[in-house]
Amino acid sequence: MYERIMDEVDVGIHAVDETGKTIIYNKKMMQMESMDSKDVLNKNLLDVFMFKENQESTLVQALQKGKETINVKQTYFNNKGKEITTINNTLPILENDKIQGAVEIAKDVTKLERLIRGNIKRKGNTRYTFDSIIGSSPSIKEVIECAKRATRTSSYVLIVGETGTGKELFAQSIHNGSSRSAAPFISQNCAALPDSLIESLLFGTKRGAFTGATDHAGLFEQAEGGTLLLDEINSLNPNLQAKLLRVLQEKTIRRIGDTQDRPVDVRVIANINEDPIDAIANNNLRKDLYYRLGVVTLFIPPLRERKEDISFLVQSFIEKYNELFQMDVKGLDDEVIQSFLAYDWPGNVRELEHIIEAAMNIMMNEEMIKYSHLPFHYRNKWQMKEKTIPATGVESFFHDKTNTTIHLKDQLESFEKYCIEHALKQNDYNISRTANLLGLSRQSLQYRMRKLNVIIR
Repeated sequence: MYERIMDEVDVGIHAVDETGKTIIYNKKMMQMESMDSKDVLNKNLLDVFMFKENQESTLVQALQKGKETINVKQTYFNNKGKEITTINNTLPILENDKIQGAVEIAKDVTKLERLIRGNIKRKGNTRYTFDSIIGSSPSIKEVIECAKRATRTSSYVLIVGETGTGKELFAQSIHNGSSRSAAPFISQNCAALPDSLIESLLFGTKRGAFTGATDHAGLFEQAEGGTLLLDEINSLNPNLQAKLLRVLQEKTIRRIGDTQDRPVDVRVIANINEDPIDAIANNNLRKDLYYRLGVVTLFIPPLRERKEDISFLVQSFIEKYNELFQMDVKGLDDEVIQSFLAYDWPGNVRELEHIIEAAMNIMMNEEMIKYSHLPFHYRNKWQMKEKTIPATGVESFFHDKTNTTIHLKDQLESFEKYCIEHALKQNDYNISRTANLLGLSRQSLQYRMRKLNVIIR
């Protein structure tokens, strides 16, 4: 009857004897700490659980000091390293004024604590910094270093990258790392609004300029002293691009319908989702605007060119959605890892995050994301994907008549060098055309050429 009562109560009960050995450990406590009774009973408390630095077990305090604690929050780790947070009432057990043991009655607040901590983190990180950029690949580290150098000045910046590569993350990081960090950061997608509206939004309006017009400050005035991010700058029509160029050169704006020029002190960062050389050739970007904006040009590599960062990104996204969904997912199984490394990621980092979020939405109590958890559209694309290089070609290229060991890394680098040299020759050693043929940005191609010692003859 005693054991049944202990297991039916809706609080955790953990009792130890005078040596710290567990003698009572009820069912609720097992659930809260994700432990089995055999892992805890008849074992010393400190041999099983680990406590945070500078934090002592309330049970140990009750044993050693006879200290009674009421409604004390305690965070500690079970034998698998899982973090647990409880609200405890801890009492020493006395007999003839001698401490014979201690008992703890605990309520689980682990999920509530994680939710509160997650909300605080998100509220405090409304803007990104360079610490938010995940990756250790050479290509991403090179861009981060260039971006950090750009924080020292107020020069205009052009960020080039495919959709989903994290262009705004870099823009916010530059702003927050600069002397303008205390001033406004305003972001506007130039493709989101019609030309007539985007012009008044950027430059402001004067009362009476058109029916219903009022005196209204545009984004340039609102961002005074700070940074204005213009996303998808190539979507602006040529006339608006010309007006923008004048603002960048003169550092003044004129509201629609006004005759007065107003000085502005704003750092402009522009994003573009295509190679600027192609944008100019297709009349999507004025050449003079490109030269003015591209004082500092950052080329963000697509995810397919830095697949060594996938594991770090996946872990970050899992941690993010563990907090949001109150889950405890550990990682990916081997089949998912292999498919992620072989996939081309047309949607880049954003697509990877959406796939992790979608998978965790259909998981129950599993700890590992399995292939069956992945969204159907991803599995369908992956299963239909065909390899573009014939196996016979690869085998003949890497055939080693001496039967010596050839490491995979060396093989891949040799074949990559061969492909680049062949493509360069096909395009008369024109970097832009070669990069387009290989599906790379100019910066990525030039980085690979330096790395592989590819010399233009």
